[in-house]
Amino acid sequence: MNEHGGATRVLAIRHGETAWNVDTRIQGQIDVGLNEVGQWQARRLADWVASEERLAAVYSSDLQRAWHTAAALGAGAGLPVVAEPGLRERHFGAFEGHTVAEIETHFPDLVQPWRQREPDFSPEGGESLNRFYARCVQTAERLAAAHPGETIALVAHGGVLDCLYRAAMGMAIEAPRTWQLGNASINRLLFTGQRFTVIGWGDTFHLEGDVGLLDESGDGGLAARPS
Repeated sequence: MNEHGGATRVLAIRHGETAWNVDTRIQGQIDVGLNEVGQWQARRLADWVASEERLAAVYSSDLQRAWHTAAALGAGAGLPVVAEPGLRERHFGAFEGHTVAEIETHFPDLVQPWRQREPDFSPEGGESLNRFYARCVQTAERLAAAHPGETIALVAHGGVLDCLYRAAMGMAIEAPRTWQLGNASINRLLFTGQRFTVIGWGDTFHLEGDVGLLDESGDGGLAARPS
């Protein structure tokens, strides 16, 4: 049992940086990998968590940018990573692969409902905010409920963490975002069996240091994903 009794402590972690993050290109469910900085972030994250936390389980989106971040975390904690497709990023349909500027150019009629976060809007072939929110929160609640009194890590994406923050704070999904969702950030939630609450958000102190001192000797803790 931890200090919160039967509650589950959740480390909700965003994947490390990708080249498309740098380009502000919509990734959605396109399977983009970590760039060199992202691999470094994953190692730093893993080192800190191994020294400060006692994890009972590591769950991850099966998209490789999250999976490879989680692989480093799991290796440091001595735990296998469990793939959870319910933690995937929102499917952005026709928007995927485009920058924000390209979306404004190619899909001018869709920009307003997207920017205003209309709950039932979905790009062609994509997922609405309502469906995405329900998927993310239900998945996280199910995983947290399986570990009362323990600490688990959920490695996912910015959109997933955004949904969990809104659920914990009781905020509408159409409300503008005013909180940070940094790459490889640690976001702390408590699940009491009924709902999530926020106990810490946007920690990136473990990434302080010289990003230029990248380890060129290995693969950044990359591991094969489940097929």
